[in-house]
Amino acid sequence: MKNILIIGANGFTGRRIVNELAANQAYNVIGCSLSNDIAPNQQHRFIRTDIRDATAVKSLLEEVRPHVVINTAALSVPDYCENHREEARAINVTAVEQLARACEQQGSRFIHLSTDFVFDGHADRLYVESDKPHPINFYGVTKLEGEQQVAEKCSNYAIVRVVVVYGKALPGQHGNILQLVANKLRAGETIRVVSDQWRTPTFVGDVARGVEQLLFHPGNGIYHLCGSDCLTIAEMAYRVADILQLDASLIRPVTTEEMQEAIPRPRFSGLSIAKAQQEIMYKPHTLDEGIKEMFS
Repeated sequence: MKNILIIGANGFTGRRIVNELAANQAYNVIGCSLSNDIAPNQQHRFIRTDIRDATAVKSLLEEVRPHVVINTAALSVPDYCENHREEARAINVTAVEQLARACEQQGSRFIHLSTDFVFDGHADRLYVESDKPHPINFYGVTKLEGEQQVAEKCSNYAIVRVVVVYGKALPGQHGNILQLVANKLRAGETIRVVSDQWRTPTFVGDVARGVEQLLFHPGNGIYHLCGSDCLTIAEMAYRVADILQLDASLIRPVTTEEMQEAIPRPRFSGLSIAKAQQEIMYKPHTLDEGIKEMFS
């Protein structure tokens, strides 16, 4: 059996990866988070660890001796990161550097999750992995620096960029934009959604399957694992309303300027999945398929 250590195992994406891999008897799955296991079961082991503590990280990897470490932990709310820079850097950069060093010392492959927000959104096409990043907010800056730490410190790694991850959340987990839209519309409430920011939304199950394909993939580098549909956040909301037969008139599309977000976000950050399709046979859900599975 291969030991797979998943950092951020209580998070939305991290827990889906835990559950998917733990169902495969080829893997001995160990989840790790700062807090107690939100859904303990017999299929995985769980260890509480603060990855900001370099000594704790070193001890964790020495105890587990993982073949692969998957890091899904991040401080990922852009507005919060902007106003809590020290905390954001500690989790998104320093902790990643410590994990990367420990992986290299243990001979573990390191798979690190990143974001489309490493780009500025000025492209006129889908971003490919070789495009030069240029973040426009502090969250993006820290995620880019985390990527750089992985590439510099590790000889066996994959960096996985995802975009607007959606799916069914467990109790105690943060929701996602599509869940928020459904909740608001079901409650008969209006919801404002931005109509001029384009994304390639990612079904959480596709992240888990794509990461599994990368566990023992021989290549190093960056992989975009997201959906193939590129559309605005407002268009995503309308898809939810249409598929769930909810009142679309409650959706209020607004421009970025009208939304008055505290910090800038990329206008266009759709990612190309051509590399992942070619190298690891990645085949994501369409947005409609993902929404139907999410709410089934």
